[in-house]
Amino acid sequence: MRRSDRLFEMIQILRDGRLHRAQDMADRLGVAVRTVYRDMDTLMTSGVPVIGERGLGYAMTAPITLPPLNLSMIELEALHLGMAVVGQAGDAELQQAARSLSAKIDAVLPEDRSAPPTGWGFATYPFKDAAAGFAHLPTLRAAIRSRQKLRMTYTNLGRETAERVIRPLKMEYWGRLWTCTAWCEYCNDFMVFRIDRMDDIKLLPSLFVEEQGKTLIDHMARLKAGENIASD
Repeated sequence: MRRSDRLFEMIQILRDGRLHRAQDMADRLGVAVRTVYRDMDTLMTSGVPVIGERGLGYAMTAPITLPPLNLSMIELEALHLGMAVVGQAGDAELQQAARSLSAKIDAVLPEDRSAPPTGWGFATYPFKDAAAGFAHLPTLRAAIRSRQKLRMTYTNLGRETAERVIRPLKMEYWGRLWTCTAWCEYCNDFMVFRIDRMDDIKLLPSLFVEEQGKTLIDHMARLKAGENIASD
């Protein structure tokens, strides 16, 4: 039995909430007790809600196990917003629960996307920072669908503020942060903007037509070729 399959079987054994001795699990799975100890340590460090220790037994503490879910980007956005609100609540236990839930969601998000810049994550960007950009998501989504230019005020990482006109191409979620990949008219190049640093976003009346070198397909081709796309 592969280790991944064995770990899954262990979770199924523990789901009844009762205390299970390592020896009993070892006999059931056909492995050594020492193997059960190592696997239980792995489950615990992976965030599976298991309590217990060697010589006493193990039990799962979470009363609810959800089935697999398929979420749309808008549903993920709604979940993100809810965690942001709870993460800023005065209840320390709820704050910790929001952090734990966010980590679990991050762990199962698809990985078929470009790696985020080093250091992006909960510890560096708390929920309150990410929540600052939630109000802009509907406008950006509408602009992407209608191919409409946007004028915005943007504050970069150096705390410098400038007005930009962009052609928004796509939004992406990077573990509590949303970004917008766009063609920047000022830079005359593709740029990746953090949505929480946008302000005073306005839809411009004119629509943009796709021009060679400025489309999402061109952007993806440059990424595939190994080119770095600037972020601001």
